[in-house]
Amino acid sequence: MHAPMPSLISPELLLSAYRHGIFPMADSRTDTEIFWVEPRERAILPIDGFRLSRSLARTLRRGKFLVTCNTAFREVVRGCAGPREDADGTWISGRIEASYAALHARGDAHSIECWEGETLVGGVYGVGFDSVFCGESMFSRRTDASKVALAWLVALLGRAGCKVFDCQFMTSHLESLGAVPLTQKAYMQMVADAAVPQRMTLEQAYASLSSEAEDDPSSSPGKLIAHSLTQTS
Repeated sequence: MHAPMPSLISPELLLSAYRHGIFPMADSRTDTEIFWVEPRERAILPIDGFRLSRSLARTLRRGKFLVTCNTAFREVVRGCAGPREDADGTWISGRIEASYAALHARGDAHSIECWEGETLVGGVYGVGFDSVFCGESMFSRRTDASKVALAWLVALLGRAGCKVFDCQFMTSHLESLGAVPLTQKAYMQMVADAAVPQRMTLEQAYASLSSEAEDDPSSSPGKLIAHSLTQTS
């Protein structure tokens, strides 16, 4: 007899955990068990503090990638769970992937995708509640694809009225983009202060940006993203 498939982490439990500064991880892709993590120190990326390099600004303005929102959530999660040069394994198990897919179906988890033609080459995903967005992971199969996805995410969160962008753990890469360390206690105070609705959803922010670009023949979504990040950084 086959062992029973592990149950999904319910959306209600996941959202409750995030509201309390906790999130799940696994030891491997095939691990059916999870453990809950409450970092002593968080990494926060201020919405108005994203460091946009000149080279990334050029890439955004050129429109090197087609960028979409919430069109390939599960594929982005799988991309994040795939092999990496800088890591031996992944904490995104099949159980975690399926659990976040269920959260996405409810409208509480989101992804930004970068495409070359019909090929997904990068993206980022995370969980949103109140005016808080918790970034989970990102991946890249082309130079700058994950950076473009992250830049779009930051700009869309700003347009939507997000107040807290949590990146969970600090890395040198995130620090170079403007992330700052924060104690868990200070983070939880920020979460409490952000317990208000955003002006719009991430998808509405994406639609608003696209509409604005269509109304200006001299502009493009990428140019608007680069401009907004230049203005706030």
